[in-house]
Formats: sequence, structure tokens, C-alpha cells
Amino acid sequence: MELFIVVIGVAILLFLIAKVKLNTFVSLVIVSFIVAILLGMPLGEIPAAIEEGIGSQLGHLALVFGFGAMLGRLVADAGGAFRIANTLIEKFGRKKIQIAVVLASFIIGIALFFEVGLVLLLPIIFAIAAELGLSMMYLGLSMVAALSVTHGFLPPHPAPTAIAGIYGANIGMVLLYGLILAVPTVLIAGPLYTKFAQRIVSSAFKQSGNLSAVGDFKEFKLEETPSFLASTVTSLFPVILMAVSTLYNMILHGGKTPTHPSMLDSIINFIGSPGVAMLISLLVAIYTMGIRRKIPMNTLMGSMEQAVKQIAMMLLIIGGGGAFKQVLIEGGVGDYVANLFAGSSLSPLILAWLIAVVLRLALGSATVAALTAAGLAAPLMAATGTDPALMVIATGAGSVFFSHVNDAGFWMFKEYFDLSIKETVLTWSVVETLIAVVGLVGALILNIFV
Repeated sequence: MELFIVVIGVAILLFLIAKVKLNTFVSLVIVSFIVAILLGMPLGEIPAAIEEGIGSQLGHLALVFGFGAMLGRLVADAGGAFRIANTLIEKFGRKKIQIAVVLASFIIGIALFFEVGLVLLLPIIFAIAAELGLSMMYLGLSMVAALSVTHGFLPPHPAPTAIAGIYGANIGMVLLYGLILAVPTVLIAGPLYTKFAQRIVSSAFKQSGNLSAVGDFKEFKLEETPSFLASTVTSLFPVILMAVSTLYNMILHGGKTPTHPSMLDSIINFIGSPGVAMLISLLVAIYTMGIRRKIPMNTLMGSMEQAVKQIAMMLLIIGGGGAFKQVLIEGGVGDYVANLFAGSSLSPLILAWLIAVVLRLALGSATVAALTAAGLAAPLMAATGTDPALMVIATGAGSVFFSHVNDAGFWMFKEYFDLSIKETVLTWSVVETLIAVVGLVGALILNIFV
């Protein structure tokens, strides 16, 4: 009965978002109330559960998302993303142009949300394709593969950061596993699939793209942008800090936080915690992307304020996902799912991936799919002792599966590359599916060794 109620809830959520066109956050809160009532929760306890779900979800994420968005905006507005892309493409040359695009997209993708990274990179990709006489799609698939992998696998992006909190996973380990799996995933979904796509959907590679769909974008003169080193280090600084903390604990303490930490242990773990790492990185960005280049402080603060406005709705949606998750837990769905699969040989990694896939296909939103799947799969992970960091990767991978007409990313890609629906499915949708499948396979392989 509990699972049937969840299905009803998801169906109502899909109806409200896709048919009624109601705001996703509002839809999530409404469905949370409906599902809580259907699960038999006392009416007086439902508002508190929803408030707790929103608060607990956003409590540890607000700093990461807020500082992360500000950092990304500073790098973008200073021309750092433009410098990174142009430098890598120039160094690698025509023969290895796809690898250059992958690296540039990966570095920029870590610092920026998917949509922002896409809009920033597209004009650069258009210009390079025109200069080298290449198809836009030839470079575009590698670009979106790298951006999507960072979005699905790597903190500080919304889904992996949020579900790491649900699973109780160490952010540094999620980042480490995500980086290990990101390389083969991007190469398979990007450059390798491009070779097959040229045969099965050759018409897509003849399109010249639609740069006007990007809207207004800032143009830069290369000599006026920050250096490649400053841009790259600033973009990757949060990753560097979290990676140092993780590797330190792995080497000296077997990957666990010491029970009686020394002063050095405490300092390393402090600066490697996501919120602190993002704050330090933001301060570095204010200097490297602004003060050092003599940009007025009020201009820098204006960029940071705009960045927060852009992620406000994303934060609310994540909070709404937390509310839905909380009523599922307090309504007994988590325990029901755990008991249902208690004697099953099915890996929690596969189960979390499958739940995320179904929700992704139904709802379109990767973040909502990941949050809901994590809420359902968390009890199974606890019962089987599966590595929480790998659960994050598996769930995140499932949440990007086969993007189609109910996903904004589908339409963005279609319009930017001037494609038909069929061409978009055979390019964008297949790339997303490959990322999901390779991510799951990679998590299962790592699970053998960790």
C-alpha cells in the first residue's frame, strides 16, 4: 500500500509540473501534504515534518550553493571561463580538439551549474567550430557530456551534495569516487559516442547551430581576462581543498575521521569541510578575479548578488524535495521499502539507480529524482552496509538517465544546436543515458574493492 501511495504522489507531481505547469517547489510541497495524509500521518504532525524536511535539507546546503554560485559567477564575469576554454583549445590543436573541449568543460562545469556552463561555453564552441571548419555537434557532445557528469557526480553541484547529506556520505569520498569515474564516463559518452552518432544521426552534424538562442552573452578580449593558471586554480579551489582533506585522512587515518584528532587533523578537516572550503574559495575568487585586477568592490558584490538570485528557486526546489523525502520517511515508506528488499540479493546501488531512473523519466528534474530516490533507498543502504559515497554516485547517475521532453535541458540543447526532436533524442538523450549506465557500472565495480 505504501508504494502505491508513492506512485500516486509521483503521478500527481508529474501532473502538476507537466500539465498544470505549476511551479516545481509549490508542486513538491502540495504533493508532500497529500502523500502524508494518504500515509496516515496525524494532521497535526504533517506541517512540522515538512518544515523539518525543508530545514534539514537546506541547513547544510545553503552555504555550499550560495558560495558556489558566487564563485562561479565571479569566474564567469571576469572572463576566467573564456580564458580556460581558449587556452586549452589552443594548446591541444585541431587533432585533439575534443579532448580540449572535454577538459575545458570539466573545469568550468565544476565551478558552474550546468545551464550557466552551457551558455558560457556555447559561443566559444561556435567560434572554434567555425574557425576549424568542424561541425558544432562534433564538439558539442563532448562539451555536454563533461558538463552533465560534473552535474550528476561531483560536489558542490546540487544533486550529489544534497543526497550525500541524506546518505550521510563523506563529501570528500564522493568527490574522489566521482573524479575516478568521471574520466571514463566522459570519454565514452563524449568523444567515443560522437563517432557512432556521426553514422546514426548524420543530419545533426550538418546543422550550423543557433547562437541567437543563447541570448545576450558577454564578449571578452583574451588579453583582458585573468591568466589561465589563476582561472583554473580559482575554479578548482574547492575541489583542491576537499581533496586534500580526503587524501590526508585516507593516508593517515584509513579514510576515517580520527577519534582524538591532533591540531593538524582538526585544521585539515576544518578547511576541507564543504562550507568552509567554499567560503575560502570564494575569498580567493574575490581576490584573483576582482581585487587583483582592480575591479571595484561594488561591481564584484553586484555579480555575487546576481548569482544568489539565479539559484534562489533551485534552493527552494531542493527544500521541497527534502519535504517530500521527510514525509516518506515519517510515513513509513522507507521502512517498508527496506523490509520489502531485506531478503533480496539486489544491490542497493542498483535499486537506488532504478528508482532515480523512473523518477527522472517521469519528472524530468534530475535533482528532484535524486532527492526522492535517496530518501527511499537510504534505509536499504543502512541495512546492507553499502558505501554511502557509492550510493551518491549511483543515485546521481540514475538521475540523469534519458533526458527527454519534460526536461529543460532537452529543449536547451535542441534550440542551441538547431535540431529536430528525433535528432535531439539520438544525440543529447543518448549521451545522458550513457552517463547514467557507465556511472552505475563504475559504482558497482568500485563497490567490489571498497
